[in-house]
Amino acid sequence: MKTATRDIYSFSLTSKIALTATSIFALAGFTWPFFAPDSQSAHFAQYFFWIALPLSLLLLLAQLSDHSLDAKSVALLGMLAALLAALRPLGAGAVGLEPMWFLLILAARVFGSAFGFLLGVLGMLTSALFTGGIGSWLTYQLFAAGMIGLIAGSLGKKLRGNRELLLLIAISIVSAFSYGLLMDLQFWPWALGSDTQLSFIAGGEIATNLHRFITFHFLSSMAWDIPRAVLTSVLVFSTGPAVLAALRRTKKKAAFLSPVEFNERLN
Repeated sequence: MKTATRDIYSFSLTSKIALTATSIFALAGFTWPFFAPDSQSAHFAQYFFWIALPLSLLLLLAQLSDHSLDAKSVALLGMLAALLAALRPLGAGAVGLEPMWFLLILAARVFGSAFGFLLGVLGMLTSALFTGGIGSWLTYQLFAAGMIGLIAGSLGKKLRGNRELLLLIAISIVSAFSYGLLMDLQFWPWALGSDTQLSFIAGGEIATNLHRFITFHFLSSMAWDIPRAVLTSVLVFSTGPAVLAALRRTKKKAAFLSPVEFNERLN
């Protein structure tokens, strides 16, 4: 009996195309306030995300069709997505305390960027279905989580030990602040009305709206982003070595993407 192994960290060509298209439409959904000609075009933000959603499904199908994911990988993906959904409400949404992020980052680290992107999207979707948190904000949450998983699975793949742990803590901090910034992009245009110094100006210059948004974000979101960064970093630091070891043992023993071939011998 012999096994053949392959790298599960990289995307296939088909998956790269699907991911690129998904990222373009998701980015357009996040940044629409900076290029929208008027306030009436706001509904196009959701259209961008509704296009990105089936493209995410296409990414999953592409990973399956070219054997970048197998049945065992899909089963693990579903199990981890359910676990993320169970972890997320434990902080009750209080000041950004959502313990799901540390597991997303660690799982993406072990199983790669493609797995991390899909886990972020599916985990957040499962959480929304589980808690009833379905609304216009959901698509923003899906792709913000997906990008965090993608980045966590992409950087410094060969690092181990203390250097790996420091990298994961840095990713945790950047992810916590990035998630808050991305979520504010769906909230800011409607939060302040139209007559304040930080209000969204429909059809305004990019530099003006960007300055107003950044100021609004730092004045309003630090009370959420800082606790999220602290909690995620503490969980990664305290549980990271054990969780990484357990996930890597699972990956090795399950022999993901390693088809077994039997050679018959004649006596």
